[in-house]
Amino acid sequence: MNVDDLDGLMLFDGVCNLCSGSVALAIRMDKKQALRFTPLQSPFGNMLAVRYGLNLENPDSFIFFDNGQALQGSDALIALARRFGRPWSLFAAFRALPRSWRDAAYHLLARNRYRLMGKRDSCMTPTPAQRAQFLLHVPD
Repeated sequence: MNVDDLDGLMLFDGVCNLCSGSVALAIRMDKKQALRFTPLQSPFGNMLAVRYGLNLENPDSFIFFDNGQALQGSDALIALARRFGRPWSLFAAFRALPRSWRDAAYHLLARNRYRLMGKRDSCMTPTPAQRAQFLLHVPD
């Protein structure tokens, strides 16, 4: 599977309340239902996490596949927000800040996300209406 095939896919920590809440928000904002999601705890998510260097025990970011690139940290967040149109796409203005600053703020939140927002015992379960947007198994 090549990275272009993954465009619009968000790899996230399925037991993180902040991450699961972000996915729920992304689903609401994605009017065209163009985005897809996979928790890193799924077979497909696990494979992608290993391939792209996420720590399976304590992931410090999510990955968003955008136009042939596997983005992490603040770049992933900005690319995802751009997909939602205005006013969310205005977050792209943060690209003017040095990546080191953006990523420092992002990683501060990411490192403390369980303490701030909690952790689930198991991955979020998509509703029947959302299920088509979730990829859990490695495609053939």
